[in-house]
Amino acid sequence: MPEVGLPEAEVMQLLITMKQGDQDWRGGRVFSLVYSAGDDVHELLSDAQSLFSAENGLNLLAFPSIGVMQHDIVCNTATLLGGDDPAAGGEVEGYLTSGGTESLLQAVKTARDVGRARGVARPGVVAAESAHAAFTKAADYFDVDLVRVPVDDDFRVDAGALADACSDSTIMVVGSAPTYPQGVIDPIGDIAALALDRGILCHVDACMGGFLLPFLRELGRVDEPFDFAVPGVTSMSADVHKYGYASKGVSVILYRDHELARKQLFVTKDWLGGFYASTAMAGTRPAGPIAAAWAVMMHLGREGYLELARVAHDAARELRRGIEAIDTLEVRGDPPATVLAFGAKDSDALDIFAVGELLAADGWYLDRQNRPDSLHATVHAGSAATVPALVHDLGRAVKTVGSKGIRTDRRDTTYGASR
Repeated sequence: MPEVGLPEAEVMQLLITMKQGDQDWRGGRVFSLVYSAGDDVHELLSDAQSLFSAENGLNLLAFPSIGVMQHDIVCNTATLLGGDDPAAGGEVEGYLTSGGTESLLQAVKTARDVGRARGVARPGVVAAESAHAAFTKAADYFDVDLVRVPVDDDFRVDAGALADACSDSTIMVVGSAPTYPQGVIDPIGDIAALALDRGILCHVDACMGGFLLPFLRELGRVDEPFDFAVPGVTSMSADVHKYGYASKGVSVILYRDHELARKQLFVTKDWLGGFYASTAMAGTRPAGPIAAAWAVMMHLGREGYLELARVAHDAARELRRGIEAIDTLEVRGDPPATVLAFGAKDSDALDIFAVGELLAADGWYLDRQNRPDSLHATVHAGSAATVPALVHDLGRAVKTVGSKGIRTDRRDTTYGASR
């Protein structure tokens, strides 16, 4: 901290200078972490955040506008995810969180409390190896046993394998729509039926797909059942700051009924400060991201989201065709949406991480994964226009690595997925 404060212009220049080393996501070459609906939308997001930059999302009595926005975001999300379907019973309720990780933490914490209420001393959760790392984090935080089940050759989990892993202590099973690592959709209908049969909870992690799959379904491009219209689905998570194209960090956690939703609440008078209540992990919460999420929903509307989904899906299809046209590469599984992973058909013949390093040198950013070694791309509307250039550079990189036999130091080459 400087002894004497710096002038505003100098502070801003320092920030701009530091930012020079960051990825240029505005150029469309970042296929992870950032979801862009264009400069006009980013300007709206910035303006909305600025308008509510000082307000505190903890106290809705002081700032009732935040409550209105939260209500609208949750209700809109519930409608997208089948909350109005007769099968859902019309009672779907939920809350905002800071991101997918917090939504999954809350889902596991709620399941733990349901288990304890049923007399289970140490409740368990069963999920696929492809389920997000936040489930492992939640198990660690809340003293829950997490059992991970291997996926099939198509990278989807088999409901029978989940059933075999369940015990009398299991309180929840998990499905993903889609999974982050390979972008496939788990058989949610089968998983939810398993949950119904055992009388346990079923969480669908739609953090990636919650604001994408409903519109792809409307476009006739995805028909996998995954939401509250599926009997047995008891909770869902969806990130507004992904394909909802909002600012970081706003996610929604939804529950099928009021009794389940109220278990997430924390309420106490056990201190000298009087009544205290919060709906999620944090107490004080920034109102700016909430305002930005509300603003982008109102601005884009269903038609806007439908068009963004079409653009992103067209681009993802184009990228997949480009990858599959390269003899030495393959897409992992059969991802139906806009998230995919690809790698070498023969890892001894081609080091896909060396390919990734050449792409990075050309300004591309793709996540790295293992089991099996892969490059991972999240295609969004803001990256759609750059897909032809990526396919061209990918082909060139594969030829260079293959012809020269370039290898990488394969240690520490897997990067975590942002939530």
